Amino acid sequence: MYSNFLKRLIDFTAALLSLILISPIFLVLIIILGISNDGKPFFKQLRTGKRGKLFTILKLKTMNDKTDANGELLPAMERVTKTGDVCRKYSLDEIPQLLNILKGDMSLIGPRPLLPQYLEHYSKEQNRRHDVMPGISGWAQINGRNTISWEQKFKYDVYYVDNQSFLLDLKIILKTIDKVINRKDINSSETMDMPTFTGTKI
Repeated sequence: MYSNFLKRLIDFTAALLSLILISPIFLVLIIILGISNDGKPFFKQLRTGKRGKLFTILKLKTMNDKTDANGELLPAMERVTKTGDVCRKYSLDEIPQLLNILKGDMSLIGPRPLLPQYLEHYSKEQNRRHDVMPGISGWAQINGRNTISWEQKFKYDVYYVDNQSFLLDLKIILKTIDKVINRKDINSSETMDMPTFTGTKI
């Protein structure tokens, strides 16, 4: 009942109300980041959703596109703008994903949606993370995020799939708020500080 109906209703309602409440902040960030990123305030990237369905994730663009003398992009941390750095510290760059929730691509809580090229590297067990809707935050995010290995992160994801409930989602939401406010176990990016996943080595 919860995962099949109530969760989607809660997600849609919470995302809509949140967008309305934070719309002034959202609009200001769009303007500032648009100016600092040559008119491109949003970052768009293809990610993997429920049952392996691909969708375009939306985030605020926290890095510019500056290149070196050879035309290659500068290292990521050298391209993070001042406003972008603030957005990363307090997860404000995730705000546009509320639109992904309204569209039905994502949930408030679930395994983080990762890059499509990882699909071929998951084990059968790890691939079970796609049995539920991906989320803005999840069990892995409140249990180490980028301070743990890919393998441990996927174990947390599968745990969530097997134990999904309203109380678990509420626990994750409360712990996410605590970690964002107190800057616990949160790195500057969900993937920047992680090596590329190429499969579990046995």
